[in-house]
Amino acid sequence: MTYLILGLFLFLGVHSVRIVAPDWRTRTTARIGVLPWKSLYSVASLLGFALIVWGFGLARQQPVQLWSPPLAMRHLAALMTLLSFVLLAAAYVPGNSIKERIHHPMVLGVKVWALAHLLANGNLSHVVLFGSFLAWAMVDFTVARRRDRTLGTRYPGGTAGATGITVALGVGAWIAFALWLHGLLIGVRPLG
Repeated sequence: MTYLILGLFLFLGVHSVRIVAPDWRTRTTARIGVLPWKSLYSVASLLGFALIVWGFGLARQQPVQLWSPPLAMRHLAALMTLLSFVLLAAAYVPGNSIKERIHHPMVLGVKVWALAHLLANGNLSHVVLFGSFLAWAMVDFTVARRRDRTLGTRYPGGTAGATGITVALGVGAWIAFALWLHGLLIGVRPLG
């Protein structure tokens, strides 16, 4: 569990700099340059992610069951992760209506993904992993929306075509992940 917690601290810590120290981030980027900042950010993120993956794998070998969710939660989690994949796609497809309305679809997607996994899994390592991501995403989403209001940020209107592409990409990625990649990478087949 130590490596999982260390990885979460590093990964979510790096991703929280804009939340807790935006002025420091701006000054540091100006002082060292954008490319060195992005390089350090990327290296720290990758190291944190690697520790999360390794630590979660180790923690799953000695599970501590806190509760046993009903089977129906797995089905609900599958639907919720479908939504999170569409939200993830909305963060990258330009000109879609989802981003126009939500403003920060990736962070909302992380919230939905984490909550879905918390509902479907009742062991300690899952609670630590997904609970951490859920707490981080809740704070980040709130701060980002507040920052948008303060700065008067406007998101461009979306088109039906771009929104359709967003939904199609999200659904396609979800199908690939749910049917093949989740089992291959995580060892759990969410749809059986």
